[in-house]
Amino acid sequence: MPTGLAIRDVRDQLFDAAERVLLRDGPSALTSRAVTTEAGCAKGVLHRHFTDFDAFLAELVLDRITRIDDQAAALRACAGTGTVADNLTQVLMDLFESVAVAIVSLVTSRDGLRARLREVRPTGVPILTDAATAIASYLTAEREIGRINADADTDTLAPTLIGAAHMLFADRQGIPPQAGDVRKIVTAVIAGAEQEPLR
Repeated sequence: MPTGLAIRDVRDQLFDAAERVLLRDGPSALTSRAVTTEAGCAKGVLHRHFTDFDAFLAELVLDRITRIDDQAAALRACAGTGTVADNLTQVLMDLFESVAVAIVSLVTSRDGLRARLREVRPTGVPILTDAATAIASYLTAEREIGRINADADTDTLAPTLIGAAHMLFADRQGIPPQAGDVRKIVTAVIAGAEQEPLR
């Protein structure tokens, strides 16, 4: 059996188990034993593939960032289709209905994990910063084709959208926001950017 394939399969199994524990029980319950128990494997399996638990968690976060990078290309490709508000609403729903909010909580709660991530990503909050970059790129594409004002500050609009949506989704115990709730934020944030400047 090719070694790379086996390692990838184990990593995916452990990452998926970590996400389930994180979503169900929160960051404080995420331990190597909880992950391996959830994955149905011996505790030693995790430590054979990762130097320590923070290294495992850092790889989990970086793997999830790669997924956002893939979504960013798809989002940018939809510039000029549908409406800007609908496209942004959908990407924010997809982002925050995933494990993203829980991962942000995990990163902020573990000093060792933050230190590991700073070695490879010195600025910003992982996941949120990457999502803001993806949205800024999309808004720039929309600006280039004239659906967003030429003077719109996409680098400010994007993190504003991320921050506002994050606030909606941050309460893991409450009722999750609906698309209409997210769209209301989106339309408020981009309202001025979509209008033609008065000259």
